[in-house]
Amino acid sequence: MLRHLIIFSTISWSFFAQATTTDIPVLKPQSEHVLTNRTVVQHLYQHHYSRKYMNDEFSEKVYTRYLNILDNTRSYFTQADIDQFEQYRDKLDDAIKTNNLDPAFVIYNRYEQRAIERLDYALALLKGGIKQFNFKENESLELDREKAPWAKSSKELDILWNKRIKNTVLNLKLAGKEDKDIIELLERRYESQLNRIKQINAEDAFQSYMNALTYTFDPHTQYMSPRNSENFNINMSLSLQGIGAVLRSENENTIVERLVPGGPAAKANQLKPSDKIIGVAQGKDEMVDVIGWRLDEVVDLIRGPKDSTVRLDIISGSGQTETHRTISIVRDEVKLEDRAAQSEVINIKRNDKAYKLGVIDIPAFYADFEAKNANDPNYRSTTRDVSNLITQLKSENIDGLIIDLRNNGGGSLAEVNNLVGLFIPQGPTVQVHYSFGHTQVLADQDPSVLYNGPLVVLTNRLSASASEIFAGAIQDYSRGLIVGSQTFGKGTVQTLIPLFRGQMKVTNAKFYRVSGESTQHRGVIPDILYPEIYDIEKIGESALEEALAWDKIEPSKYKAQSSLSGIIPSLQKAHAQRIKNNPDFEYLNEQVEFLKELRNDTSISLNIDTREKERLETEARRLALENKRRKAKGLKQLDKLEEQDEDESTQDPDKKDATEDALLIEGGEILVDFMNSTANAITKK
Repeated sequence: MLRHLIIFSTISWSFFAQATTTDIPVLKPQSEHVLTNRTVVQHLYQHHYSRKYMNDEFSEKVYTRYLNILDNTRSYFTQADIDQFEQYRDKLDDAIKTNNLDPAFVIYNRYEQRAIERLDYALALLKGGIKQFNFKENESLELDREKAPWAKSSKELDILWNKRIKNTVLNLKLAGKEDKDIIELLERRYESQLNRIKQINAEDAFQSYMNALTYTFDPHTQYMSPRNSENFNINMSLSLQGIGAVLRSENENTIVERLVPGGPAAKANQLKPSDKIIGVAQGKDEMVDVIGWRLDEVVDLIRGPKDSTVRLDIISGSGQTETHRTISIVRDEVKLEDRAAQSEVINIKRNDKAYKLGVIDIPAFYADFEAKNANDPNYRSTTRDVSNLITQLKSENIDGLIIDLRNNGGGSLAEVNNLVGLFIPQGPTVQVHYSFGHTQVLADQDPSVLYNGPLVVLTNRLSASASEIFAGAIQDYSRGLIVGSQTFGKGTVQTLIPLFRGQMKVTNAKFYRVSGESTQHRGVIPDILYPEIYDIEKIGESALEEALAWDKIEPSKYKAQSSLSGIIPSLQKAHAQRIKNNPDFEYLNEQVEFLKELRNDTSISLNIDTREKERLETEARRLALENKRRKAKGLKQLDKLEEQDEDESTQDPDKKDATEDALLIEGGEILVDFMNSTANAITKK
């Protein structure tokens, strides 16, 4: 099989080399790539949590992933290309085992050739000007092309690219751009993409292929080239200033995945998860179009000196509902104090009684390790800060406590273990099961409890990793109620392995709750669920292909408080009844349904009249929903949505709707129900 494979690849290489018609050099694997391939495979077998076998099924997954990395919108390859690649579909496992990288480079060279052909076509088309596009035709463009059939010919790709360019032109026209400016912008965009494609080197091809391989083990396992390894280390150490946003690449766009708590972007409150960054400018300089750029190049542009300003061209939404805006963010370091836990007190009135509830917002699980290692007695950490906040709230005679973990992406495992210990007597908090079979149990060794009163933990889809460990432990011990949305489902542990060139991140363990249930994939299911405001098909572990599955192991030995299962149905019923007439929740539910409709409509009209009509209808519906909510709350009606921010900033402070968090307030209402139900249960005993 080995000898046959080597001869087979040599013949294929010769065929594709002859098929290349451009003057760009043919990329070939280097000797260091062969050695790195061998090392990556060894580490995957030795350290990865999953014991996967490299067989024909594995080969097909790597093959499909590799094509998706290169052309997931099916805009470059033709069916003829795919037919020629099919010989590799079930052979890549053998090639990987024997360090034969020829198939990967054959496919990548063809991709580079096709990309140049497409960009040449786009630039040639633009020379005909905007008048060639008929915006009165009843054409449409399918935006979701991940599962579209491959184009049968280059002529079919011409039709697709004609529609794509026409759609881009139409977007810019509807945004008020002049025809001349549109042509200049798009010419610069495609010329920039063309130059970048021509600068592709063998390392780019190798990294793409290696990540198709590592992703097949799980989405958090990754090979990082020397350059990307350097960028990763910079991000981990926060040694360069930026905006505090985690970005990813998707369909030639740079997408905001999440914001770093306490970072400049989070504090500016202008950038949101799922926003597309299509342009970057330094201060008052000209905006640089970054569509089609590599992610590391976009990151380099966004980084810069502290206190300098970066301007971002942003698109939110999708299809006919896209909104375009430019925002400015002042770069800064993500300071520990900006990520620190904070507290407030909210008051809930129930009949004739007022309840004082403490709220502690925890953006991340952090610790100042440098100060701790220097034996600074006043070093900052999540547990220390929360301890001080609880002590302060107890001195104010709070009736109950809310721990807000919404948007908390995780952090220090030691800190979440210590934090759970503030609420439970001595006992285990989380289990870590490693790839080599050992299970480590982290536990709170201190029998004292800082807070033993009524407790609610708020979560949402962006509560991940350490947040899920905390919420899971509180739920397993029946120590409090979990309220909100199903969490992210990030229940895996990664370790960094240095290579002789670059490094790799490998999933080598999984988190398990003390009950034995994994937090992986499924996350934590709240006792009382809120409407899901995020698109769970795009955000969360379950949205990632090849994500490790949910499973169970043996539970730890722990002693839960008396079960809450008996009172949860009545709390759910009271919650449902209360939000039924709550204008904020009614608005939220209607918004969720509205967004679902928009996301499911993946075909967009290329008729300017239809597009404008759809845009106006969408804006009118959004305005009607907002005014319905405002009317129910006694707020001023809006003539247009743009008035909302200005109006809310001038409202009477007692009526300032912008600062009211309906989800938090409802969490307080649930906590009051919980206190009363628990008190009644004790009285009956």
